[in-house]
Amino acid sequence: MAVKKNNTAAKDFKYYNKKFWKIFLYGMAGIILFFLFASWGLFGSMPSFEELENPESNLATEVISSDGETIGKFYNENRTAIKYSDLPKHLVDALVSTEDERFYEHSGIDGRGTLRAFSSFGTSGGASTITQQLAKLLFHGEGSKFLPFRMVQKVKEWIIAIRLERQYTKQEIIAMYFNKADFVNNAVGIRSAAKVYFGKEPRDLKIEEAAVLVGMLKNPSLFNPIKEKRKQMVFDRRNTVLGQMVKNGHLEEAAKESLSKKPLVLDYHPENHNEGIATYFREYLRDFMKTWAKDNPKKDGSGEYDIYRDGLKIYTTIDSRMQLYAEEAVTAHLENLQKEFFKQAKTNKNAPFIKLSDAETDALMSRARKASERWRQMSAQGKSDDEITKSFSVKTDMTVFTWKGEKDTIMTPNDSIRYYKHFLQTGVMAMEPETGHVKAWVGGINYKHFQYDHVGQGARQVGSTFKPFVYATAIEQKGYSPCDSIIDAPYTIPKGRHNVTETWTPRNSNGTYKGMTTLSAALANSINTVSAKLIDQVGPDAVIDLVKKLGVNSKIPSQPSIALGAVEITVEDMVAAYSTFANQGVYVKPQVITRIEDKNGVVLFEAVPESHDVLNKDIAYAVIKLLEGVTQYGSGGRLRTDGGGFGYEMMTGYPYVLRNPIAGKTGTTQNQSDGWFVGMVPNLATGVWVGNEDRSAHFKSITYGQGAVMALPIWGLFMKKCYADKELNVSKEPFERPKNLSIKVDCWTPPTKKDTTAVEPEQNTDEFDF
Repeated sequence: MAVKKNNTAAKDFKYYNKKFWKIFLYGMAGIILFFLFASWGLFGSMPSFEELENPESNLATEVISSDGETIGKFYNENRTAIKYSDLPKHLVDALVSTEDERFYEHSGIDGRGTLRAFSSFGTSGGASTITQQLAKLLFHGEGSKFLPFRMVQKVKEWIIAIRLERQYTKQEIIAMYFNKADFVNNAVGIRSAAKVYFGKEPRDLKIEEAAVLVGMLKNPSLFNPIKEKRKQMVFDRRNTVLGQMVKNGHLEEAAKESLSKKPLVLDYHPENHNEGIATYFREYLRDFMKTWAKDNPKKDGSGEYDIYRDGLKIYTTIDSRMQLYAEEAVTAHLENLQKEFFKQAKTNKNAPFIKLSDAETDALMSRARKASERWRQMSAQGKSDDEITKSFSVKTDMTVFTWKGEKDTIMTPNDSIRYYKHFLQTGVMAMEPETGHVKAWVGGINYKHFQYDHVGQGARQVGSTFKPFVYATAIEQKGYSPCDSIIDAPYTIPKGRHNVTETWTPRNSNGTYKGMTTLSAALANSINTVSAKLIDQVGPDAVIDLVKKLGVNSKIPSQPSIALGAVEITVEDMVAAYSTFANQGVYVKPQVITRIEDKNGVVLFEAVPESHDVLNKDIAYAVIKLLEGVTQYGSGGRLRTDGGGFGYEMMTGYPYVLRNPIAGKTGTTQNQSDGWFVGMVPNLATGVWVGNEDRSAHFKSITYGQGAVMALPIWGLFMKKCYADKELNVSKEPFERPKNLSIKVDCWTPPTKKDTTAVEPEQNTDEFDF
């Protein structure tokens, strides 16, 4: 009986043993086949060798200033790749200690960690290595929650990780992982994250800052350091990372204790198209790059360059320091001047519009409504014009711009249109006359809320800043010199001459005439009758011809009134034209890009300066001396003082005290709608325009509405900041005097004890008010 039982037991053992090995072998074969099928792509595409060699990068295009700073990016993902050598050791140590302690020991899969995860059913943590996480980021994104799909994705992840380990070094894998990781808040990759959260390059990160960023990798949304409710979680997570560094021998316990007590300190710099410096310039550059990409396809025949994905580097002429100083000058002055504008508007029932009839106001508001984003969206929804118009009278929640920051409020869209039209706008551009390199570009006061660019896009009437072109033409064609005398007296151009349809008799704004005066004194005092007499002598066409040679692209009417500034020109063109005088008569086209490189550093484009001779050196220098007279004895004289004069010091009190040679000219247009100042020193020309979006919105009087008060202070503040920064080397030297100068230029006799702090506003005519 016992024998029978033993035989049965033996048979059972053999049966189950055989079955076990059968199941085991079939299971192993199944697993092998499963891995093979996954590797062959039967469960979904797998990356090819070429893809592993060149994984998809979706890199941001960088906009780099002339002083080496990244001032903006164009991107789908805000990511800029960096090399392993750019990563500080403590950042790498923090990553490995926290995410993959045996990173340097495994070949893509951590066996111990995987077994631990299986045995605990994932309760003791996952087992994804840094290489596996990189595989997920590079080739198949987020995992599925459905178990069978998740298993397939996990297997694919393992296979890709092993292939990556074969293809790349450990250092390359770490660099790729850091470059691909998403740190939220438009910060993809470690370089963007370091810039966004701490305002520095990765190599400059402190240990505790590196620990914050590594800590975010577990769950970037959960451990988002800018969320106030998450601050304690981020703090604790940072300290966990520091603890891991101690555990793995990368940090002393004493150092960890000290660092753990430090508060969480951020230097948050959001990077998007509405934030940062040079926002208007970056938008101008974006439009340029779109055209450039179409005209310069890739040489390998794969199509156009994508500025949002191809990781280009655009090296610009903008100096980040000058750009910042220009923006600071705009803010300092216009924030102050805007208070006065709002104060004056309180007594105007139709504010901000002046001398506008009800019908004209309705037409203006109607145009503004139809140009709005609200109108575009509702029209796309099929709403009728009447429905859309009615919606503009319904109060709604909105966030509006103020000089103290954005403000949440409730108002009707109609009221918001009127509110925004109160704001004084500006255009500021600074350029090197000799090279044409644009060093600063401020197209408005706030790109997020006011996206119209007043440097390269918006042409405005230039007022008396046009007069130097008339004087230059007269010097060239009639042989005048700044010291020649001319009569300031009532002057009439009869009907029929120079296309004049009606007899034209311009007058000086104060109704007085100086009699005999020099050309130098006439321009310094912006005397209208002298400008009219000069254009009558040379003819409007000769002036227009010169202005076109100076790079002005605007359409200019062939009429004598252009002598007083009845011409619309952009800030960009005005600065380039004036720069020609400082560059000894040679016009140089403004240049904003020096070169463009691809992500590998291959030069795709290199700028070639465009220039041509316009005037000989003597004539150009004579115009410079005329413009120096404006800043010595004319409306630009307040640059020399410590106050301002003409009611100006009580508004601003800016003390400029600039003693060096400055050539410049103010400009004021009809009804004080536009204020200008273009000023130059030998190596920098800067133009400033200030005015409202609509010309019917303006200051009531010349006291605040002239170029010397609206625009000149921005120039003065900007230059003071530039001079304070010795590294910029902005010139204080005299303009270069031509050898054997043939034109008499030294003729100024300073007014006897004249108070230059009380300069009269520049002259205007009743007819054109220029």
